[in-house]
Amino acid sequence: MEKIKIVTDSTCDLPEYIIRKHDIDVLPLMVNVKGKSYFDVIDINFKQLSKIMDEENIFPTTSQVTPKRFCDCFSKYIDEGYKIICINMSSKMSGTYQSACIAKDMLETDNIAIIDSLNVTSGLGVLVLKACRLKEEGKTFEEIKKEILETVPHVKSALAFEKLDNLIKGGRLSKTAGTIGNLLGIKLILEVKDGEMAVKDKVRGNKKAARSVLDCIKKESINREETSILLDAENEDILPILRQQLIENENKFVECEVGCVVGAHSGTKACGIFFIEEF
Repeated sequence: MEKIKIVTDSTCDLPEYIIRKHDIDVLPLMVNVKGKSYFDVIDINFKQLSKIMDEENIFPTTSQVTPKRFCDCFSKYIDEGYKIICINMSSKMSGTYQSACIAKDMLETDNIAIIDSLNVTSGLGVLVLKACRLKEEGKTFEEIKKEILETVPHVKSALAFEKLDNLIKGGRLSKTAGTIGNLLGIKLILEVKDGEMAVKDKVRGNKKAARSVLDCIKKESINREETSILLDAENEDILPILRQQLIENENKFVECEVGCVVGAHSGTKACGIFFIEEF
């Protein structure tokens, strides 16, 4: 049986217990705050970061994983006889994917598959979880690569945002759309589409926001064989509604908290669902 290692970056926002359970190697991006740089998750968590953002009204910057760090990681596993499936955040949101490609080229091996998730946070997370499941089922390197590439276009999401300031500052949402939303008290429902953030719906009130997110699951036909992810960024209003509905519908899901890199752009008071549709 082939020795296969699943590698990803910290924007997958998977909790530590899942990372340990599946033996995933997660390379952290950097978070830069007030002249200091921290490894995402390792040196700073989102609660600490959001406190700094709120108290000091600053917007952190983030840095991609460098080719050298990918090269060091890949070399270690290649030397141990592994084949590597590396799944990274959308190439349209970060240079991390390109860094992984450069590292593979440096090592001149066909035993590394670099996959652009065209997603971020739990959208990347659901693909990583699927790759782990396929590996544990005994699938080959080529089979896992093929199935994940086929699945990428079928990752769906719906995210409810109460505060839009960080999305605007980070360039993830146009200033016009964000300003209108803030002024009118509209909650935007966003999705990751073709590797970038896009507006999915506009509603008023928490109940309508929750309904819009849940309607996404019904419309897109969630694949019940795959694990979905309920993502939380310090939201206490909509999250319980989503959780209860997922439980009542007997959907297989895990709950994850947003990490610092994604949280720096999303801000607080956000939550949503990422899943793989039937195809």
